[in-house]
Amino acid sequence: MLINSELIARVVDDFVNARKTHRPAKNVTALIPDISVNQAYEIQLELLKNIKSDEDPVVGGKIGLSSKANQEKLGISEPIFGHLTASMIIPEGDPISMSTLFRPVVEPEICFLLSRDLTGPGVNSGTVISATEGVMPAIEIADNRFENASSRAEDNVADNSGASLVVLGGMVSPLAGMDLRLIGMVLEENREVISTGAGAAVLGNPSHAVASLANKLPLFGMGLKAGDIVISGTPVAAVPARTGALFRTTFDRIGSVSVRFTE
Repeated sequence: MLINSELIARVVDDFVNARKTHRPAKNVTALIPDISVNQAYEIQLELLKNIKSDEDPVVGGKIGLSSKANQEKLGISEPIFGHLTASMIIPEGDPISMSTLFRPVVEPEICFLLSRDLTGPGVNSGTVISATEGVMPAIEIADNRFENASSRAEDNVADNSGASLVVLGGMVSPLAGMDLRLIGMVLEENREVISTGAGAAVLGNPSHAVASLANKLPLFGMGLKAGDIVISGTPVAAVPARTGALFRTTFDRIGSVSVRFTE
């Protein structure tokens, strides 16, 4: 199906209103059943024009569906991406109110801080590592702002791939001598270990995920810049957030970060 500017504007308005009014948006796949992933990215980029500003600029990117199992579950063959703006980065220690969210989930991730521009095509793991200042522990709070849960990747992609909030740990660790595939991770909820994983669960190496983003963005006239951050995808299943919960993730050699949810 061809989607025109009027239909894209309608969908984007629904997304923007969901953020302002906390009323869920209609599922894109319900409005446009045969929408493609590339058409969903068209909607995403139009949404980005509406949510970014001089006061809230784009500061990096996020990668989703970084495991083959999740890709197959949603019927795609590659990771998806979204964009992070400055207001999405929440200081560690600031509680997050559940009343501001819809269906939030917690995802521990390794965050890359870029020291130089990174633009495809041709970006690979080595290119990413050479362009990285260091990595940080991160918790992404992804959100589903739709009326109904969806098993279609196109819904997720259109609404900025579920980008909502990110909490970063305070330490930047250089990559020299570090094999990201072997970096272990522990996720705790209220001081109880609920999940463990390792960097290799993210496309074999989190740097591969960042390379996939750098190679995809030029198709939309975009690229990653020096100073950008990129959250590379979670090595474990996402965990639903809930009121009163304290989540803490610890990465070997990289450090830890925590977040608490309130009413």
